[in-house]
Amino acid sequence: MQSSSALSDFKKLISARFLFTLAVQMQAVVVGWRIYELTQDPLSLGLMGLAEAIPALGLALYAGYVVDRSRPLKVYRWVLEGSLISSGILLVAAYYGGRWTDHWQIVALYLSSVFAGAARAFSQPSMYAILPKMTKREGLSKALAWMSTAMQTARVTGPALGGLIFGFMGLEVSYAVIFVLLVGALGSTYAIRMNIEAPASVGEEREMVEELKSGVKFVFGHPILLPALSLDMISVLFGGVTALLPIYAKEILAVGPRGLGILRAAPAIGATVMGFILTRIEIRKNAGKYLLSAVFGFGLSILVFALSKDFYLSVLALGLSGIFDSVSVVVRSTAVQLASPDHMRGRISSVNSMFIGSSNEVGEFESGVAAKFLGTVPAACFGAVMCLLTVSIIAWKSPTLRNMDMDKVTP
Repeated sequence: MQSSSALSDFKKLISARFLFTLAVQMQAVVVGWRIYELTQDPLSLGLMGLAEAIPALGLALYAGYVVDRSRPLKVYRWVLEGSLISSGILLVAAYYGGRWTDHWQIVALYLSSVFAGAARAFSQPSMYAILPKMTKREGLSKALAWMSTAMQTARVTGPALGGLIFGFMGLEVSYAVIFVLLVGALGSTYAIRMNIEAPASVGEEREMVEELKSGVKFVFGHPILLPALSLDMISVLFGGVTALLPIYAKEILAVGPRGLGILRAAPAIGATVMGFILTRIEIRKNAGKYLLSAVFGFGLSILVFALSKDFYLSVLALGLSGIFDSVSVVVRSTAVQLASPDHMRGRISSVNSMFIGSSNEVGEFESGVAAKFLGTVPAACFGAVMCLLTVSIIAWKSPTLRNMDMDKVTP
């Protein structure tokens, strides 16, 4: 960190990110259970993910453009304010739900997801632009590990807390707690003292369309970023089982909403443990091999979960998937940061978010569709096998990624 003041601001940023992620995870558990409770249709779980992915994908490139021309901390506050709107819709729907038909309650759930997706489009680009201003290059990997650990800790406590509050206190209290957490996250950003200016422009001003394309061209022309982002995109797209967890909790493992909270938390528990380890060590040499091995381990863990009918084995498999995913996230995020010119961080990160972030929701849609037509267990197995095939092909086709060392990654 550059100074004690910068360290203090970094802690406030972590606090904001933690509270935001905690609220998002709680909301995902409650909304997922609620939509399946109202519809009894696996496809509705996939459509819920799609409702969030469409605005997130549609606004991603524009979000990067905005971040590269704005104060990124101000943009991140917009993210939190948009998330408050999403949470507020749920809160109103819960308190007036007794007067609404199931149809209008379902509409409110989807509308909330649309606002959440629109806000999230700006989240990663703004965060990627803020972080390098608070830390030096040599400390970037550890700073990312701390940020990842905070997020994963929230992903541990969020689902469990969401499931417990929903199970014991009901829908209204759950949504009220989520709203308060988002207010706290917004307050943490206003406590940051550092004046983070908009990035200095480089070269001649171009039309917005050309600026939007520039981030895409940079990533697609990069020998490391393109295969690394493709690897994570396809593995998350097919290997993610988040959308299927309500079905596993209710019908396969028979553990109810509290068990669903534990299942949702299990990957984050593993990721948090590994995240703390990664704050003590740095993966620099042979980083490409670590990345490929981590994604392969993730696919194997998902395959075990897909076939398991024992609750404890399922939790263990999901925990291992989080361990492997944490390594993948830190290595990939560090590579993206080190490879990005300062004036293009927003646009490059927006492409990154299109590859990775929205693939979570598109992956939920894929899972819902596959479960609808193949069945829940075959759909999860199919996704795991696709993940394993993908990492094998990319490892074979991309020696540059396979032999990547962080010390050699530069803008």
